[in-house]
Amino acid sequence: MAIQKIRRRSLSSEKRSAEVPKGHFAVYVGESEKKRFVIPLSYLNNPSFQELLWQAEEEFGFHHPMGGLTIPCSEELFIDLTSHLSRS
Repeated sequence: MAIQKIRRRSLSSEKRSAEVPKGHFAVYVGESEKKRFVIPLSYLNNPSFQELLWQAEEEFGFHHPMGGLTIPCSEELFIDLTSHLSRS
């Protein structure tokens, strides 16, 4: 019985990871309703994005309610930042 549960979890996580291209990761953004974004790993090197990660750590620690990395900012601010980063 436990093996079947593990296999189901493994298959469902494979599905989720297949939705994220290599070199990218998924984050959840928004103040009340969270929206999922898939962004390049290269954003992790940017000081502005690192500030958002620090805020996420302060607010959520290592427990993220959506099951993935949750960024505590407005969707508009996140889109502005990622648009800027994609042009850099």
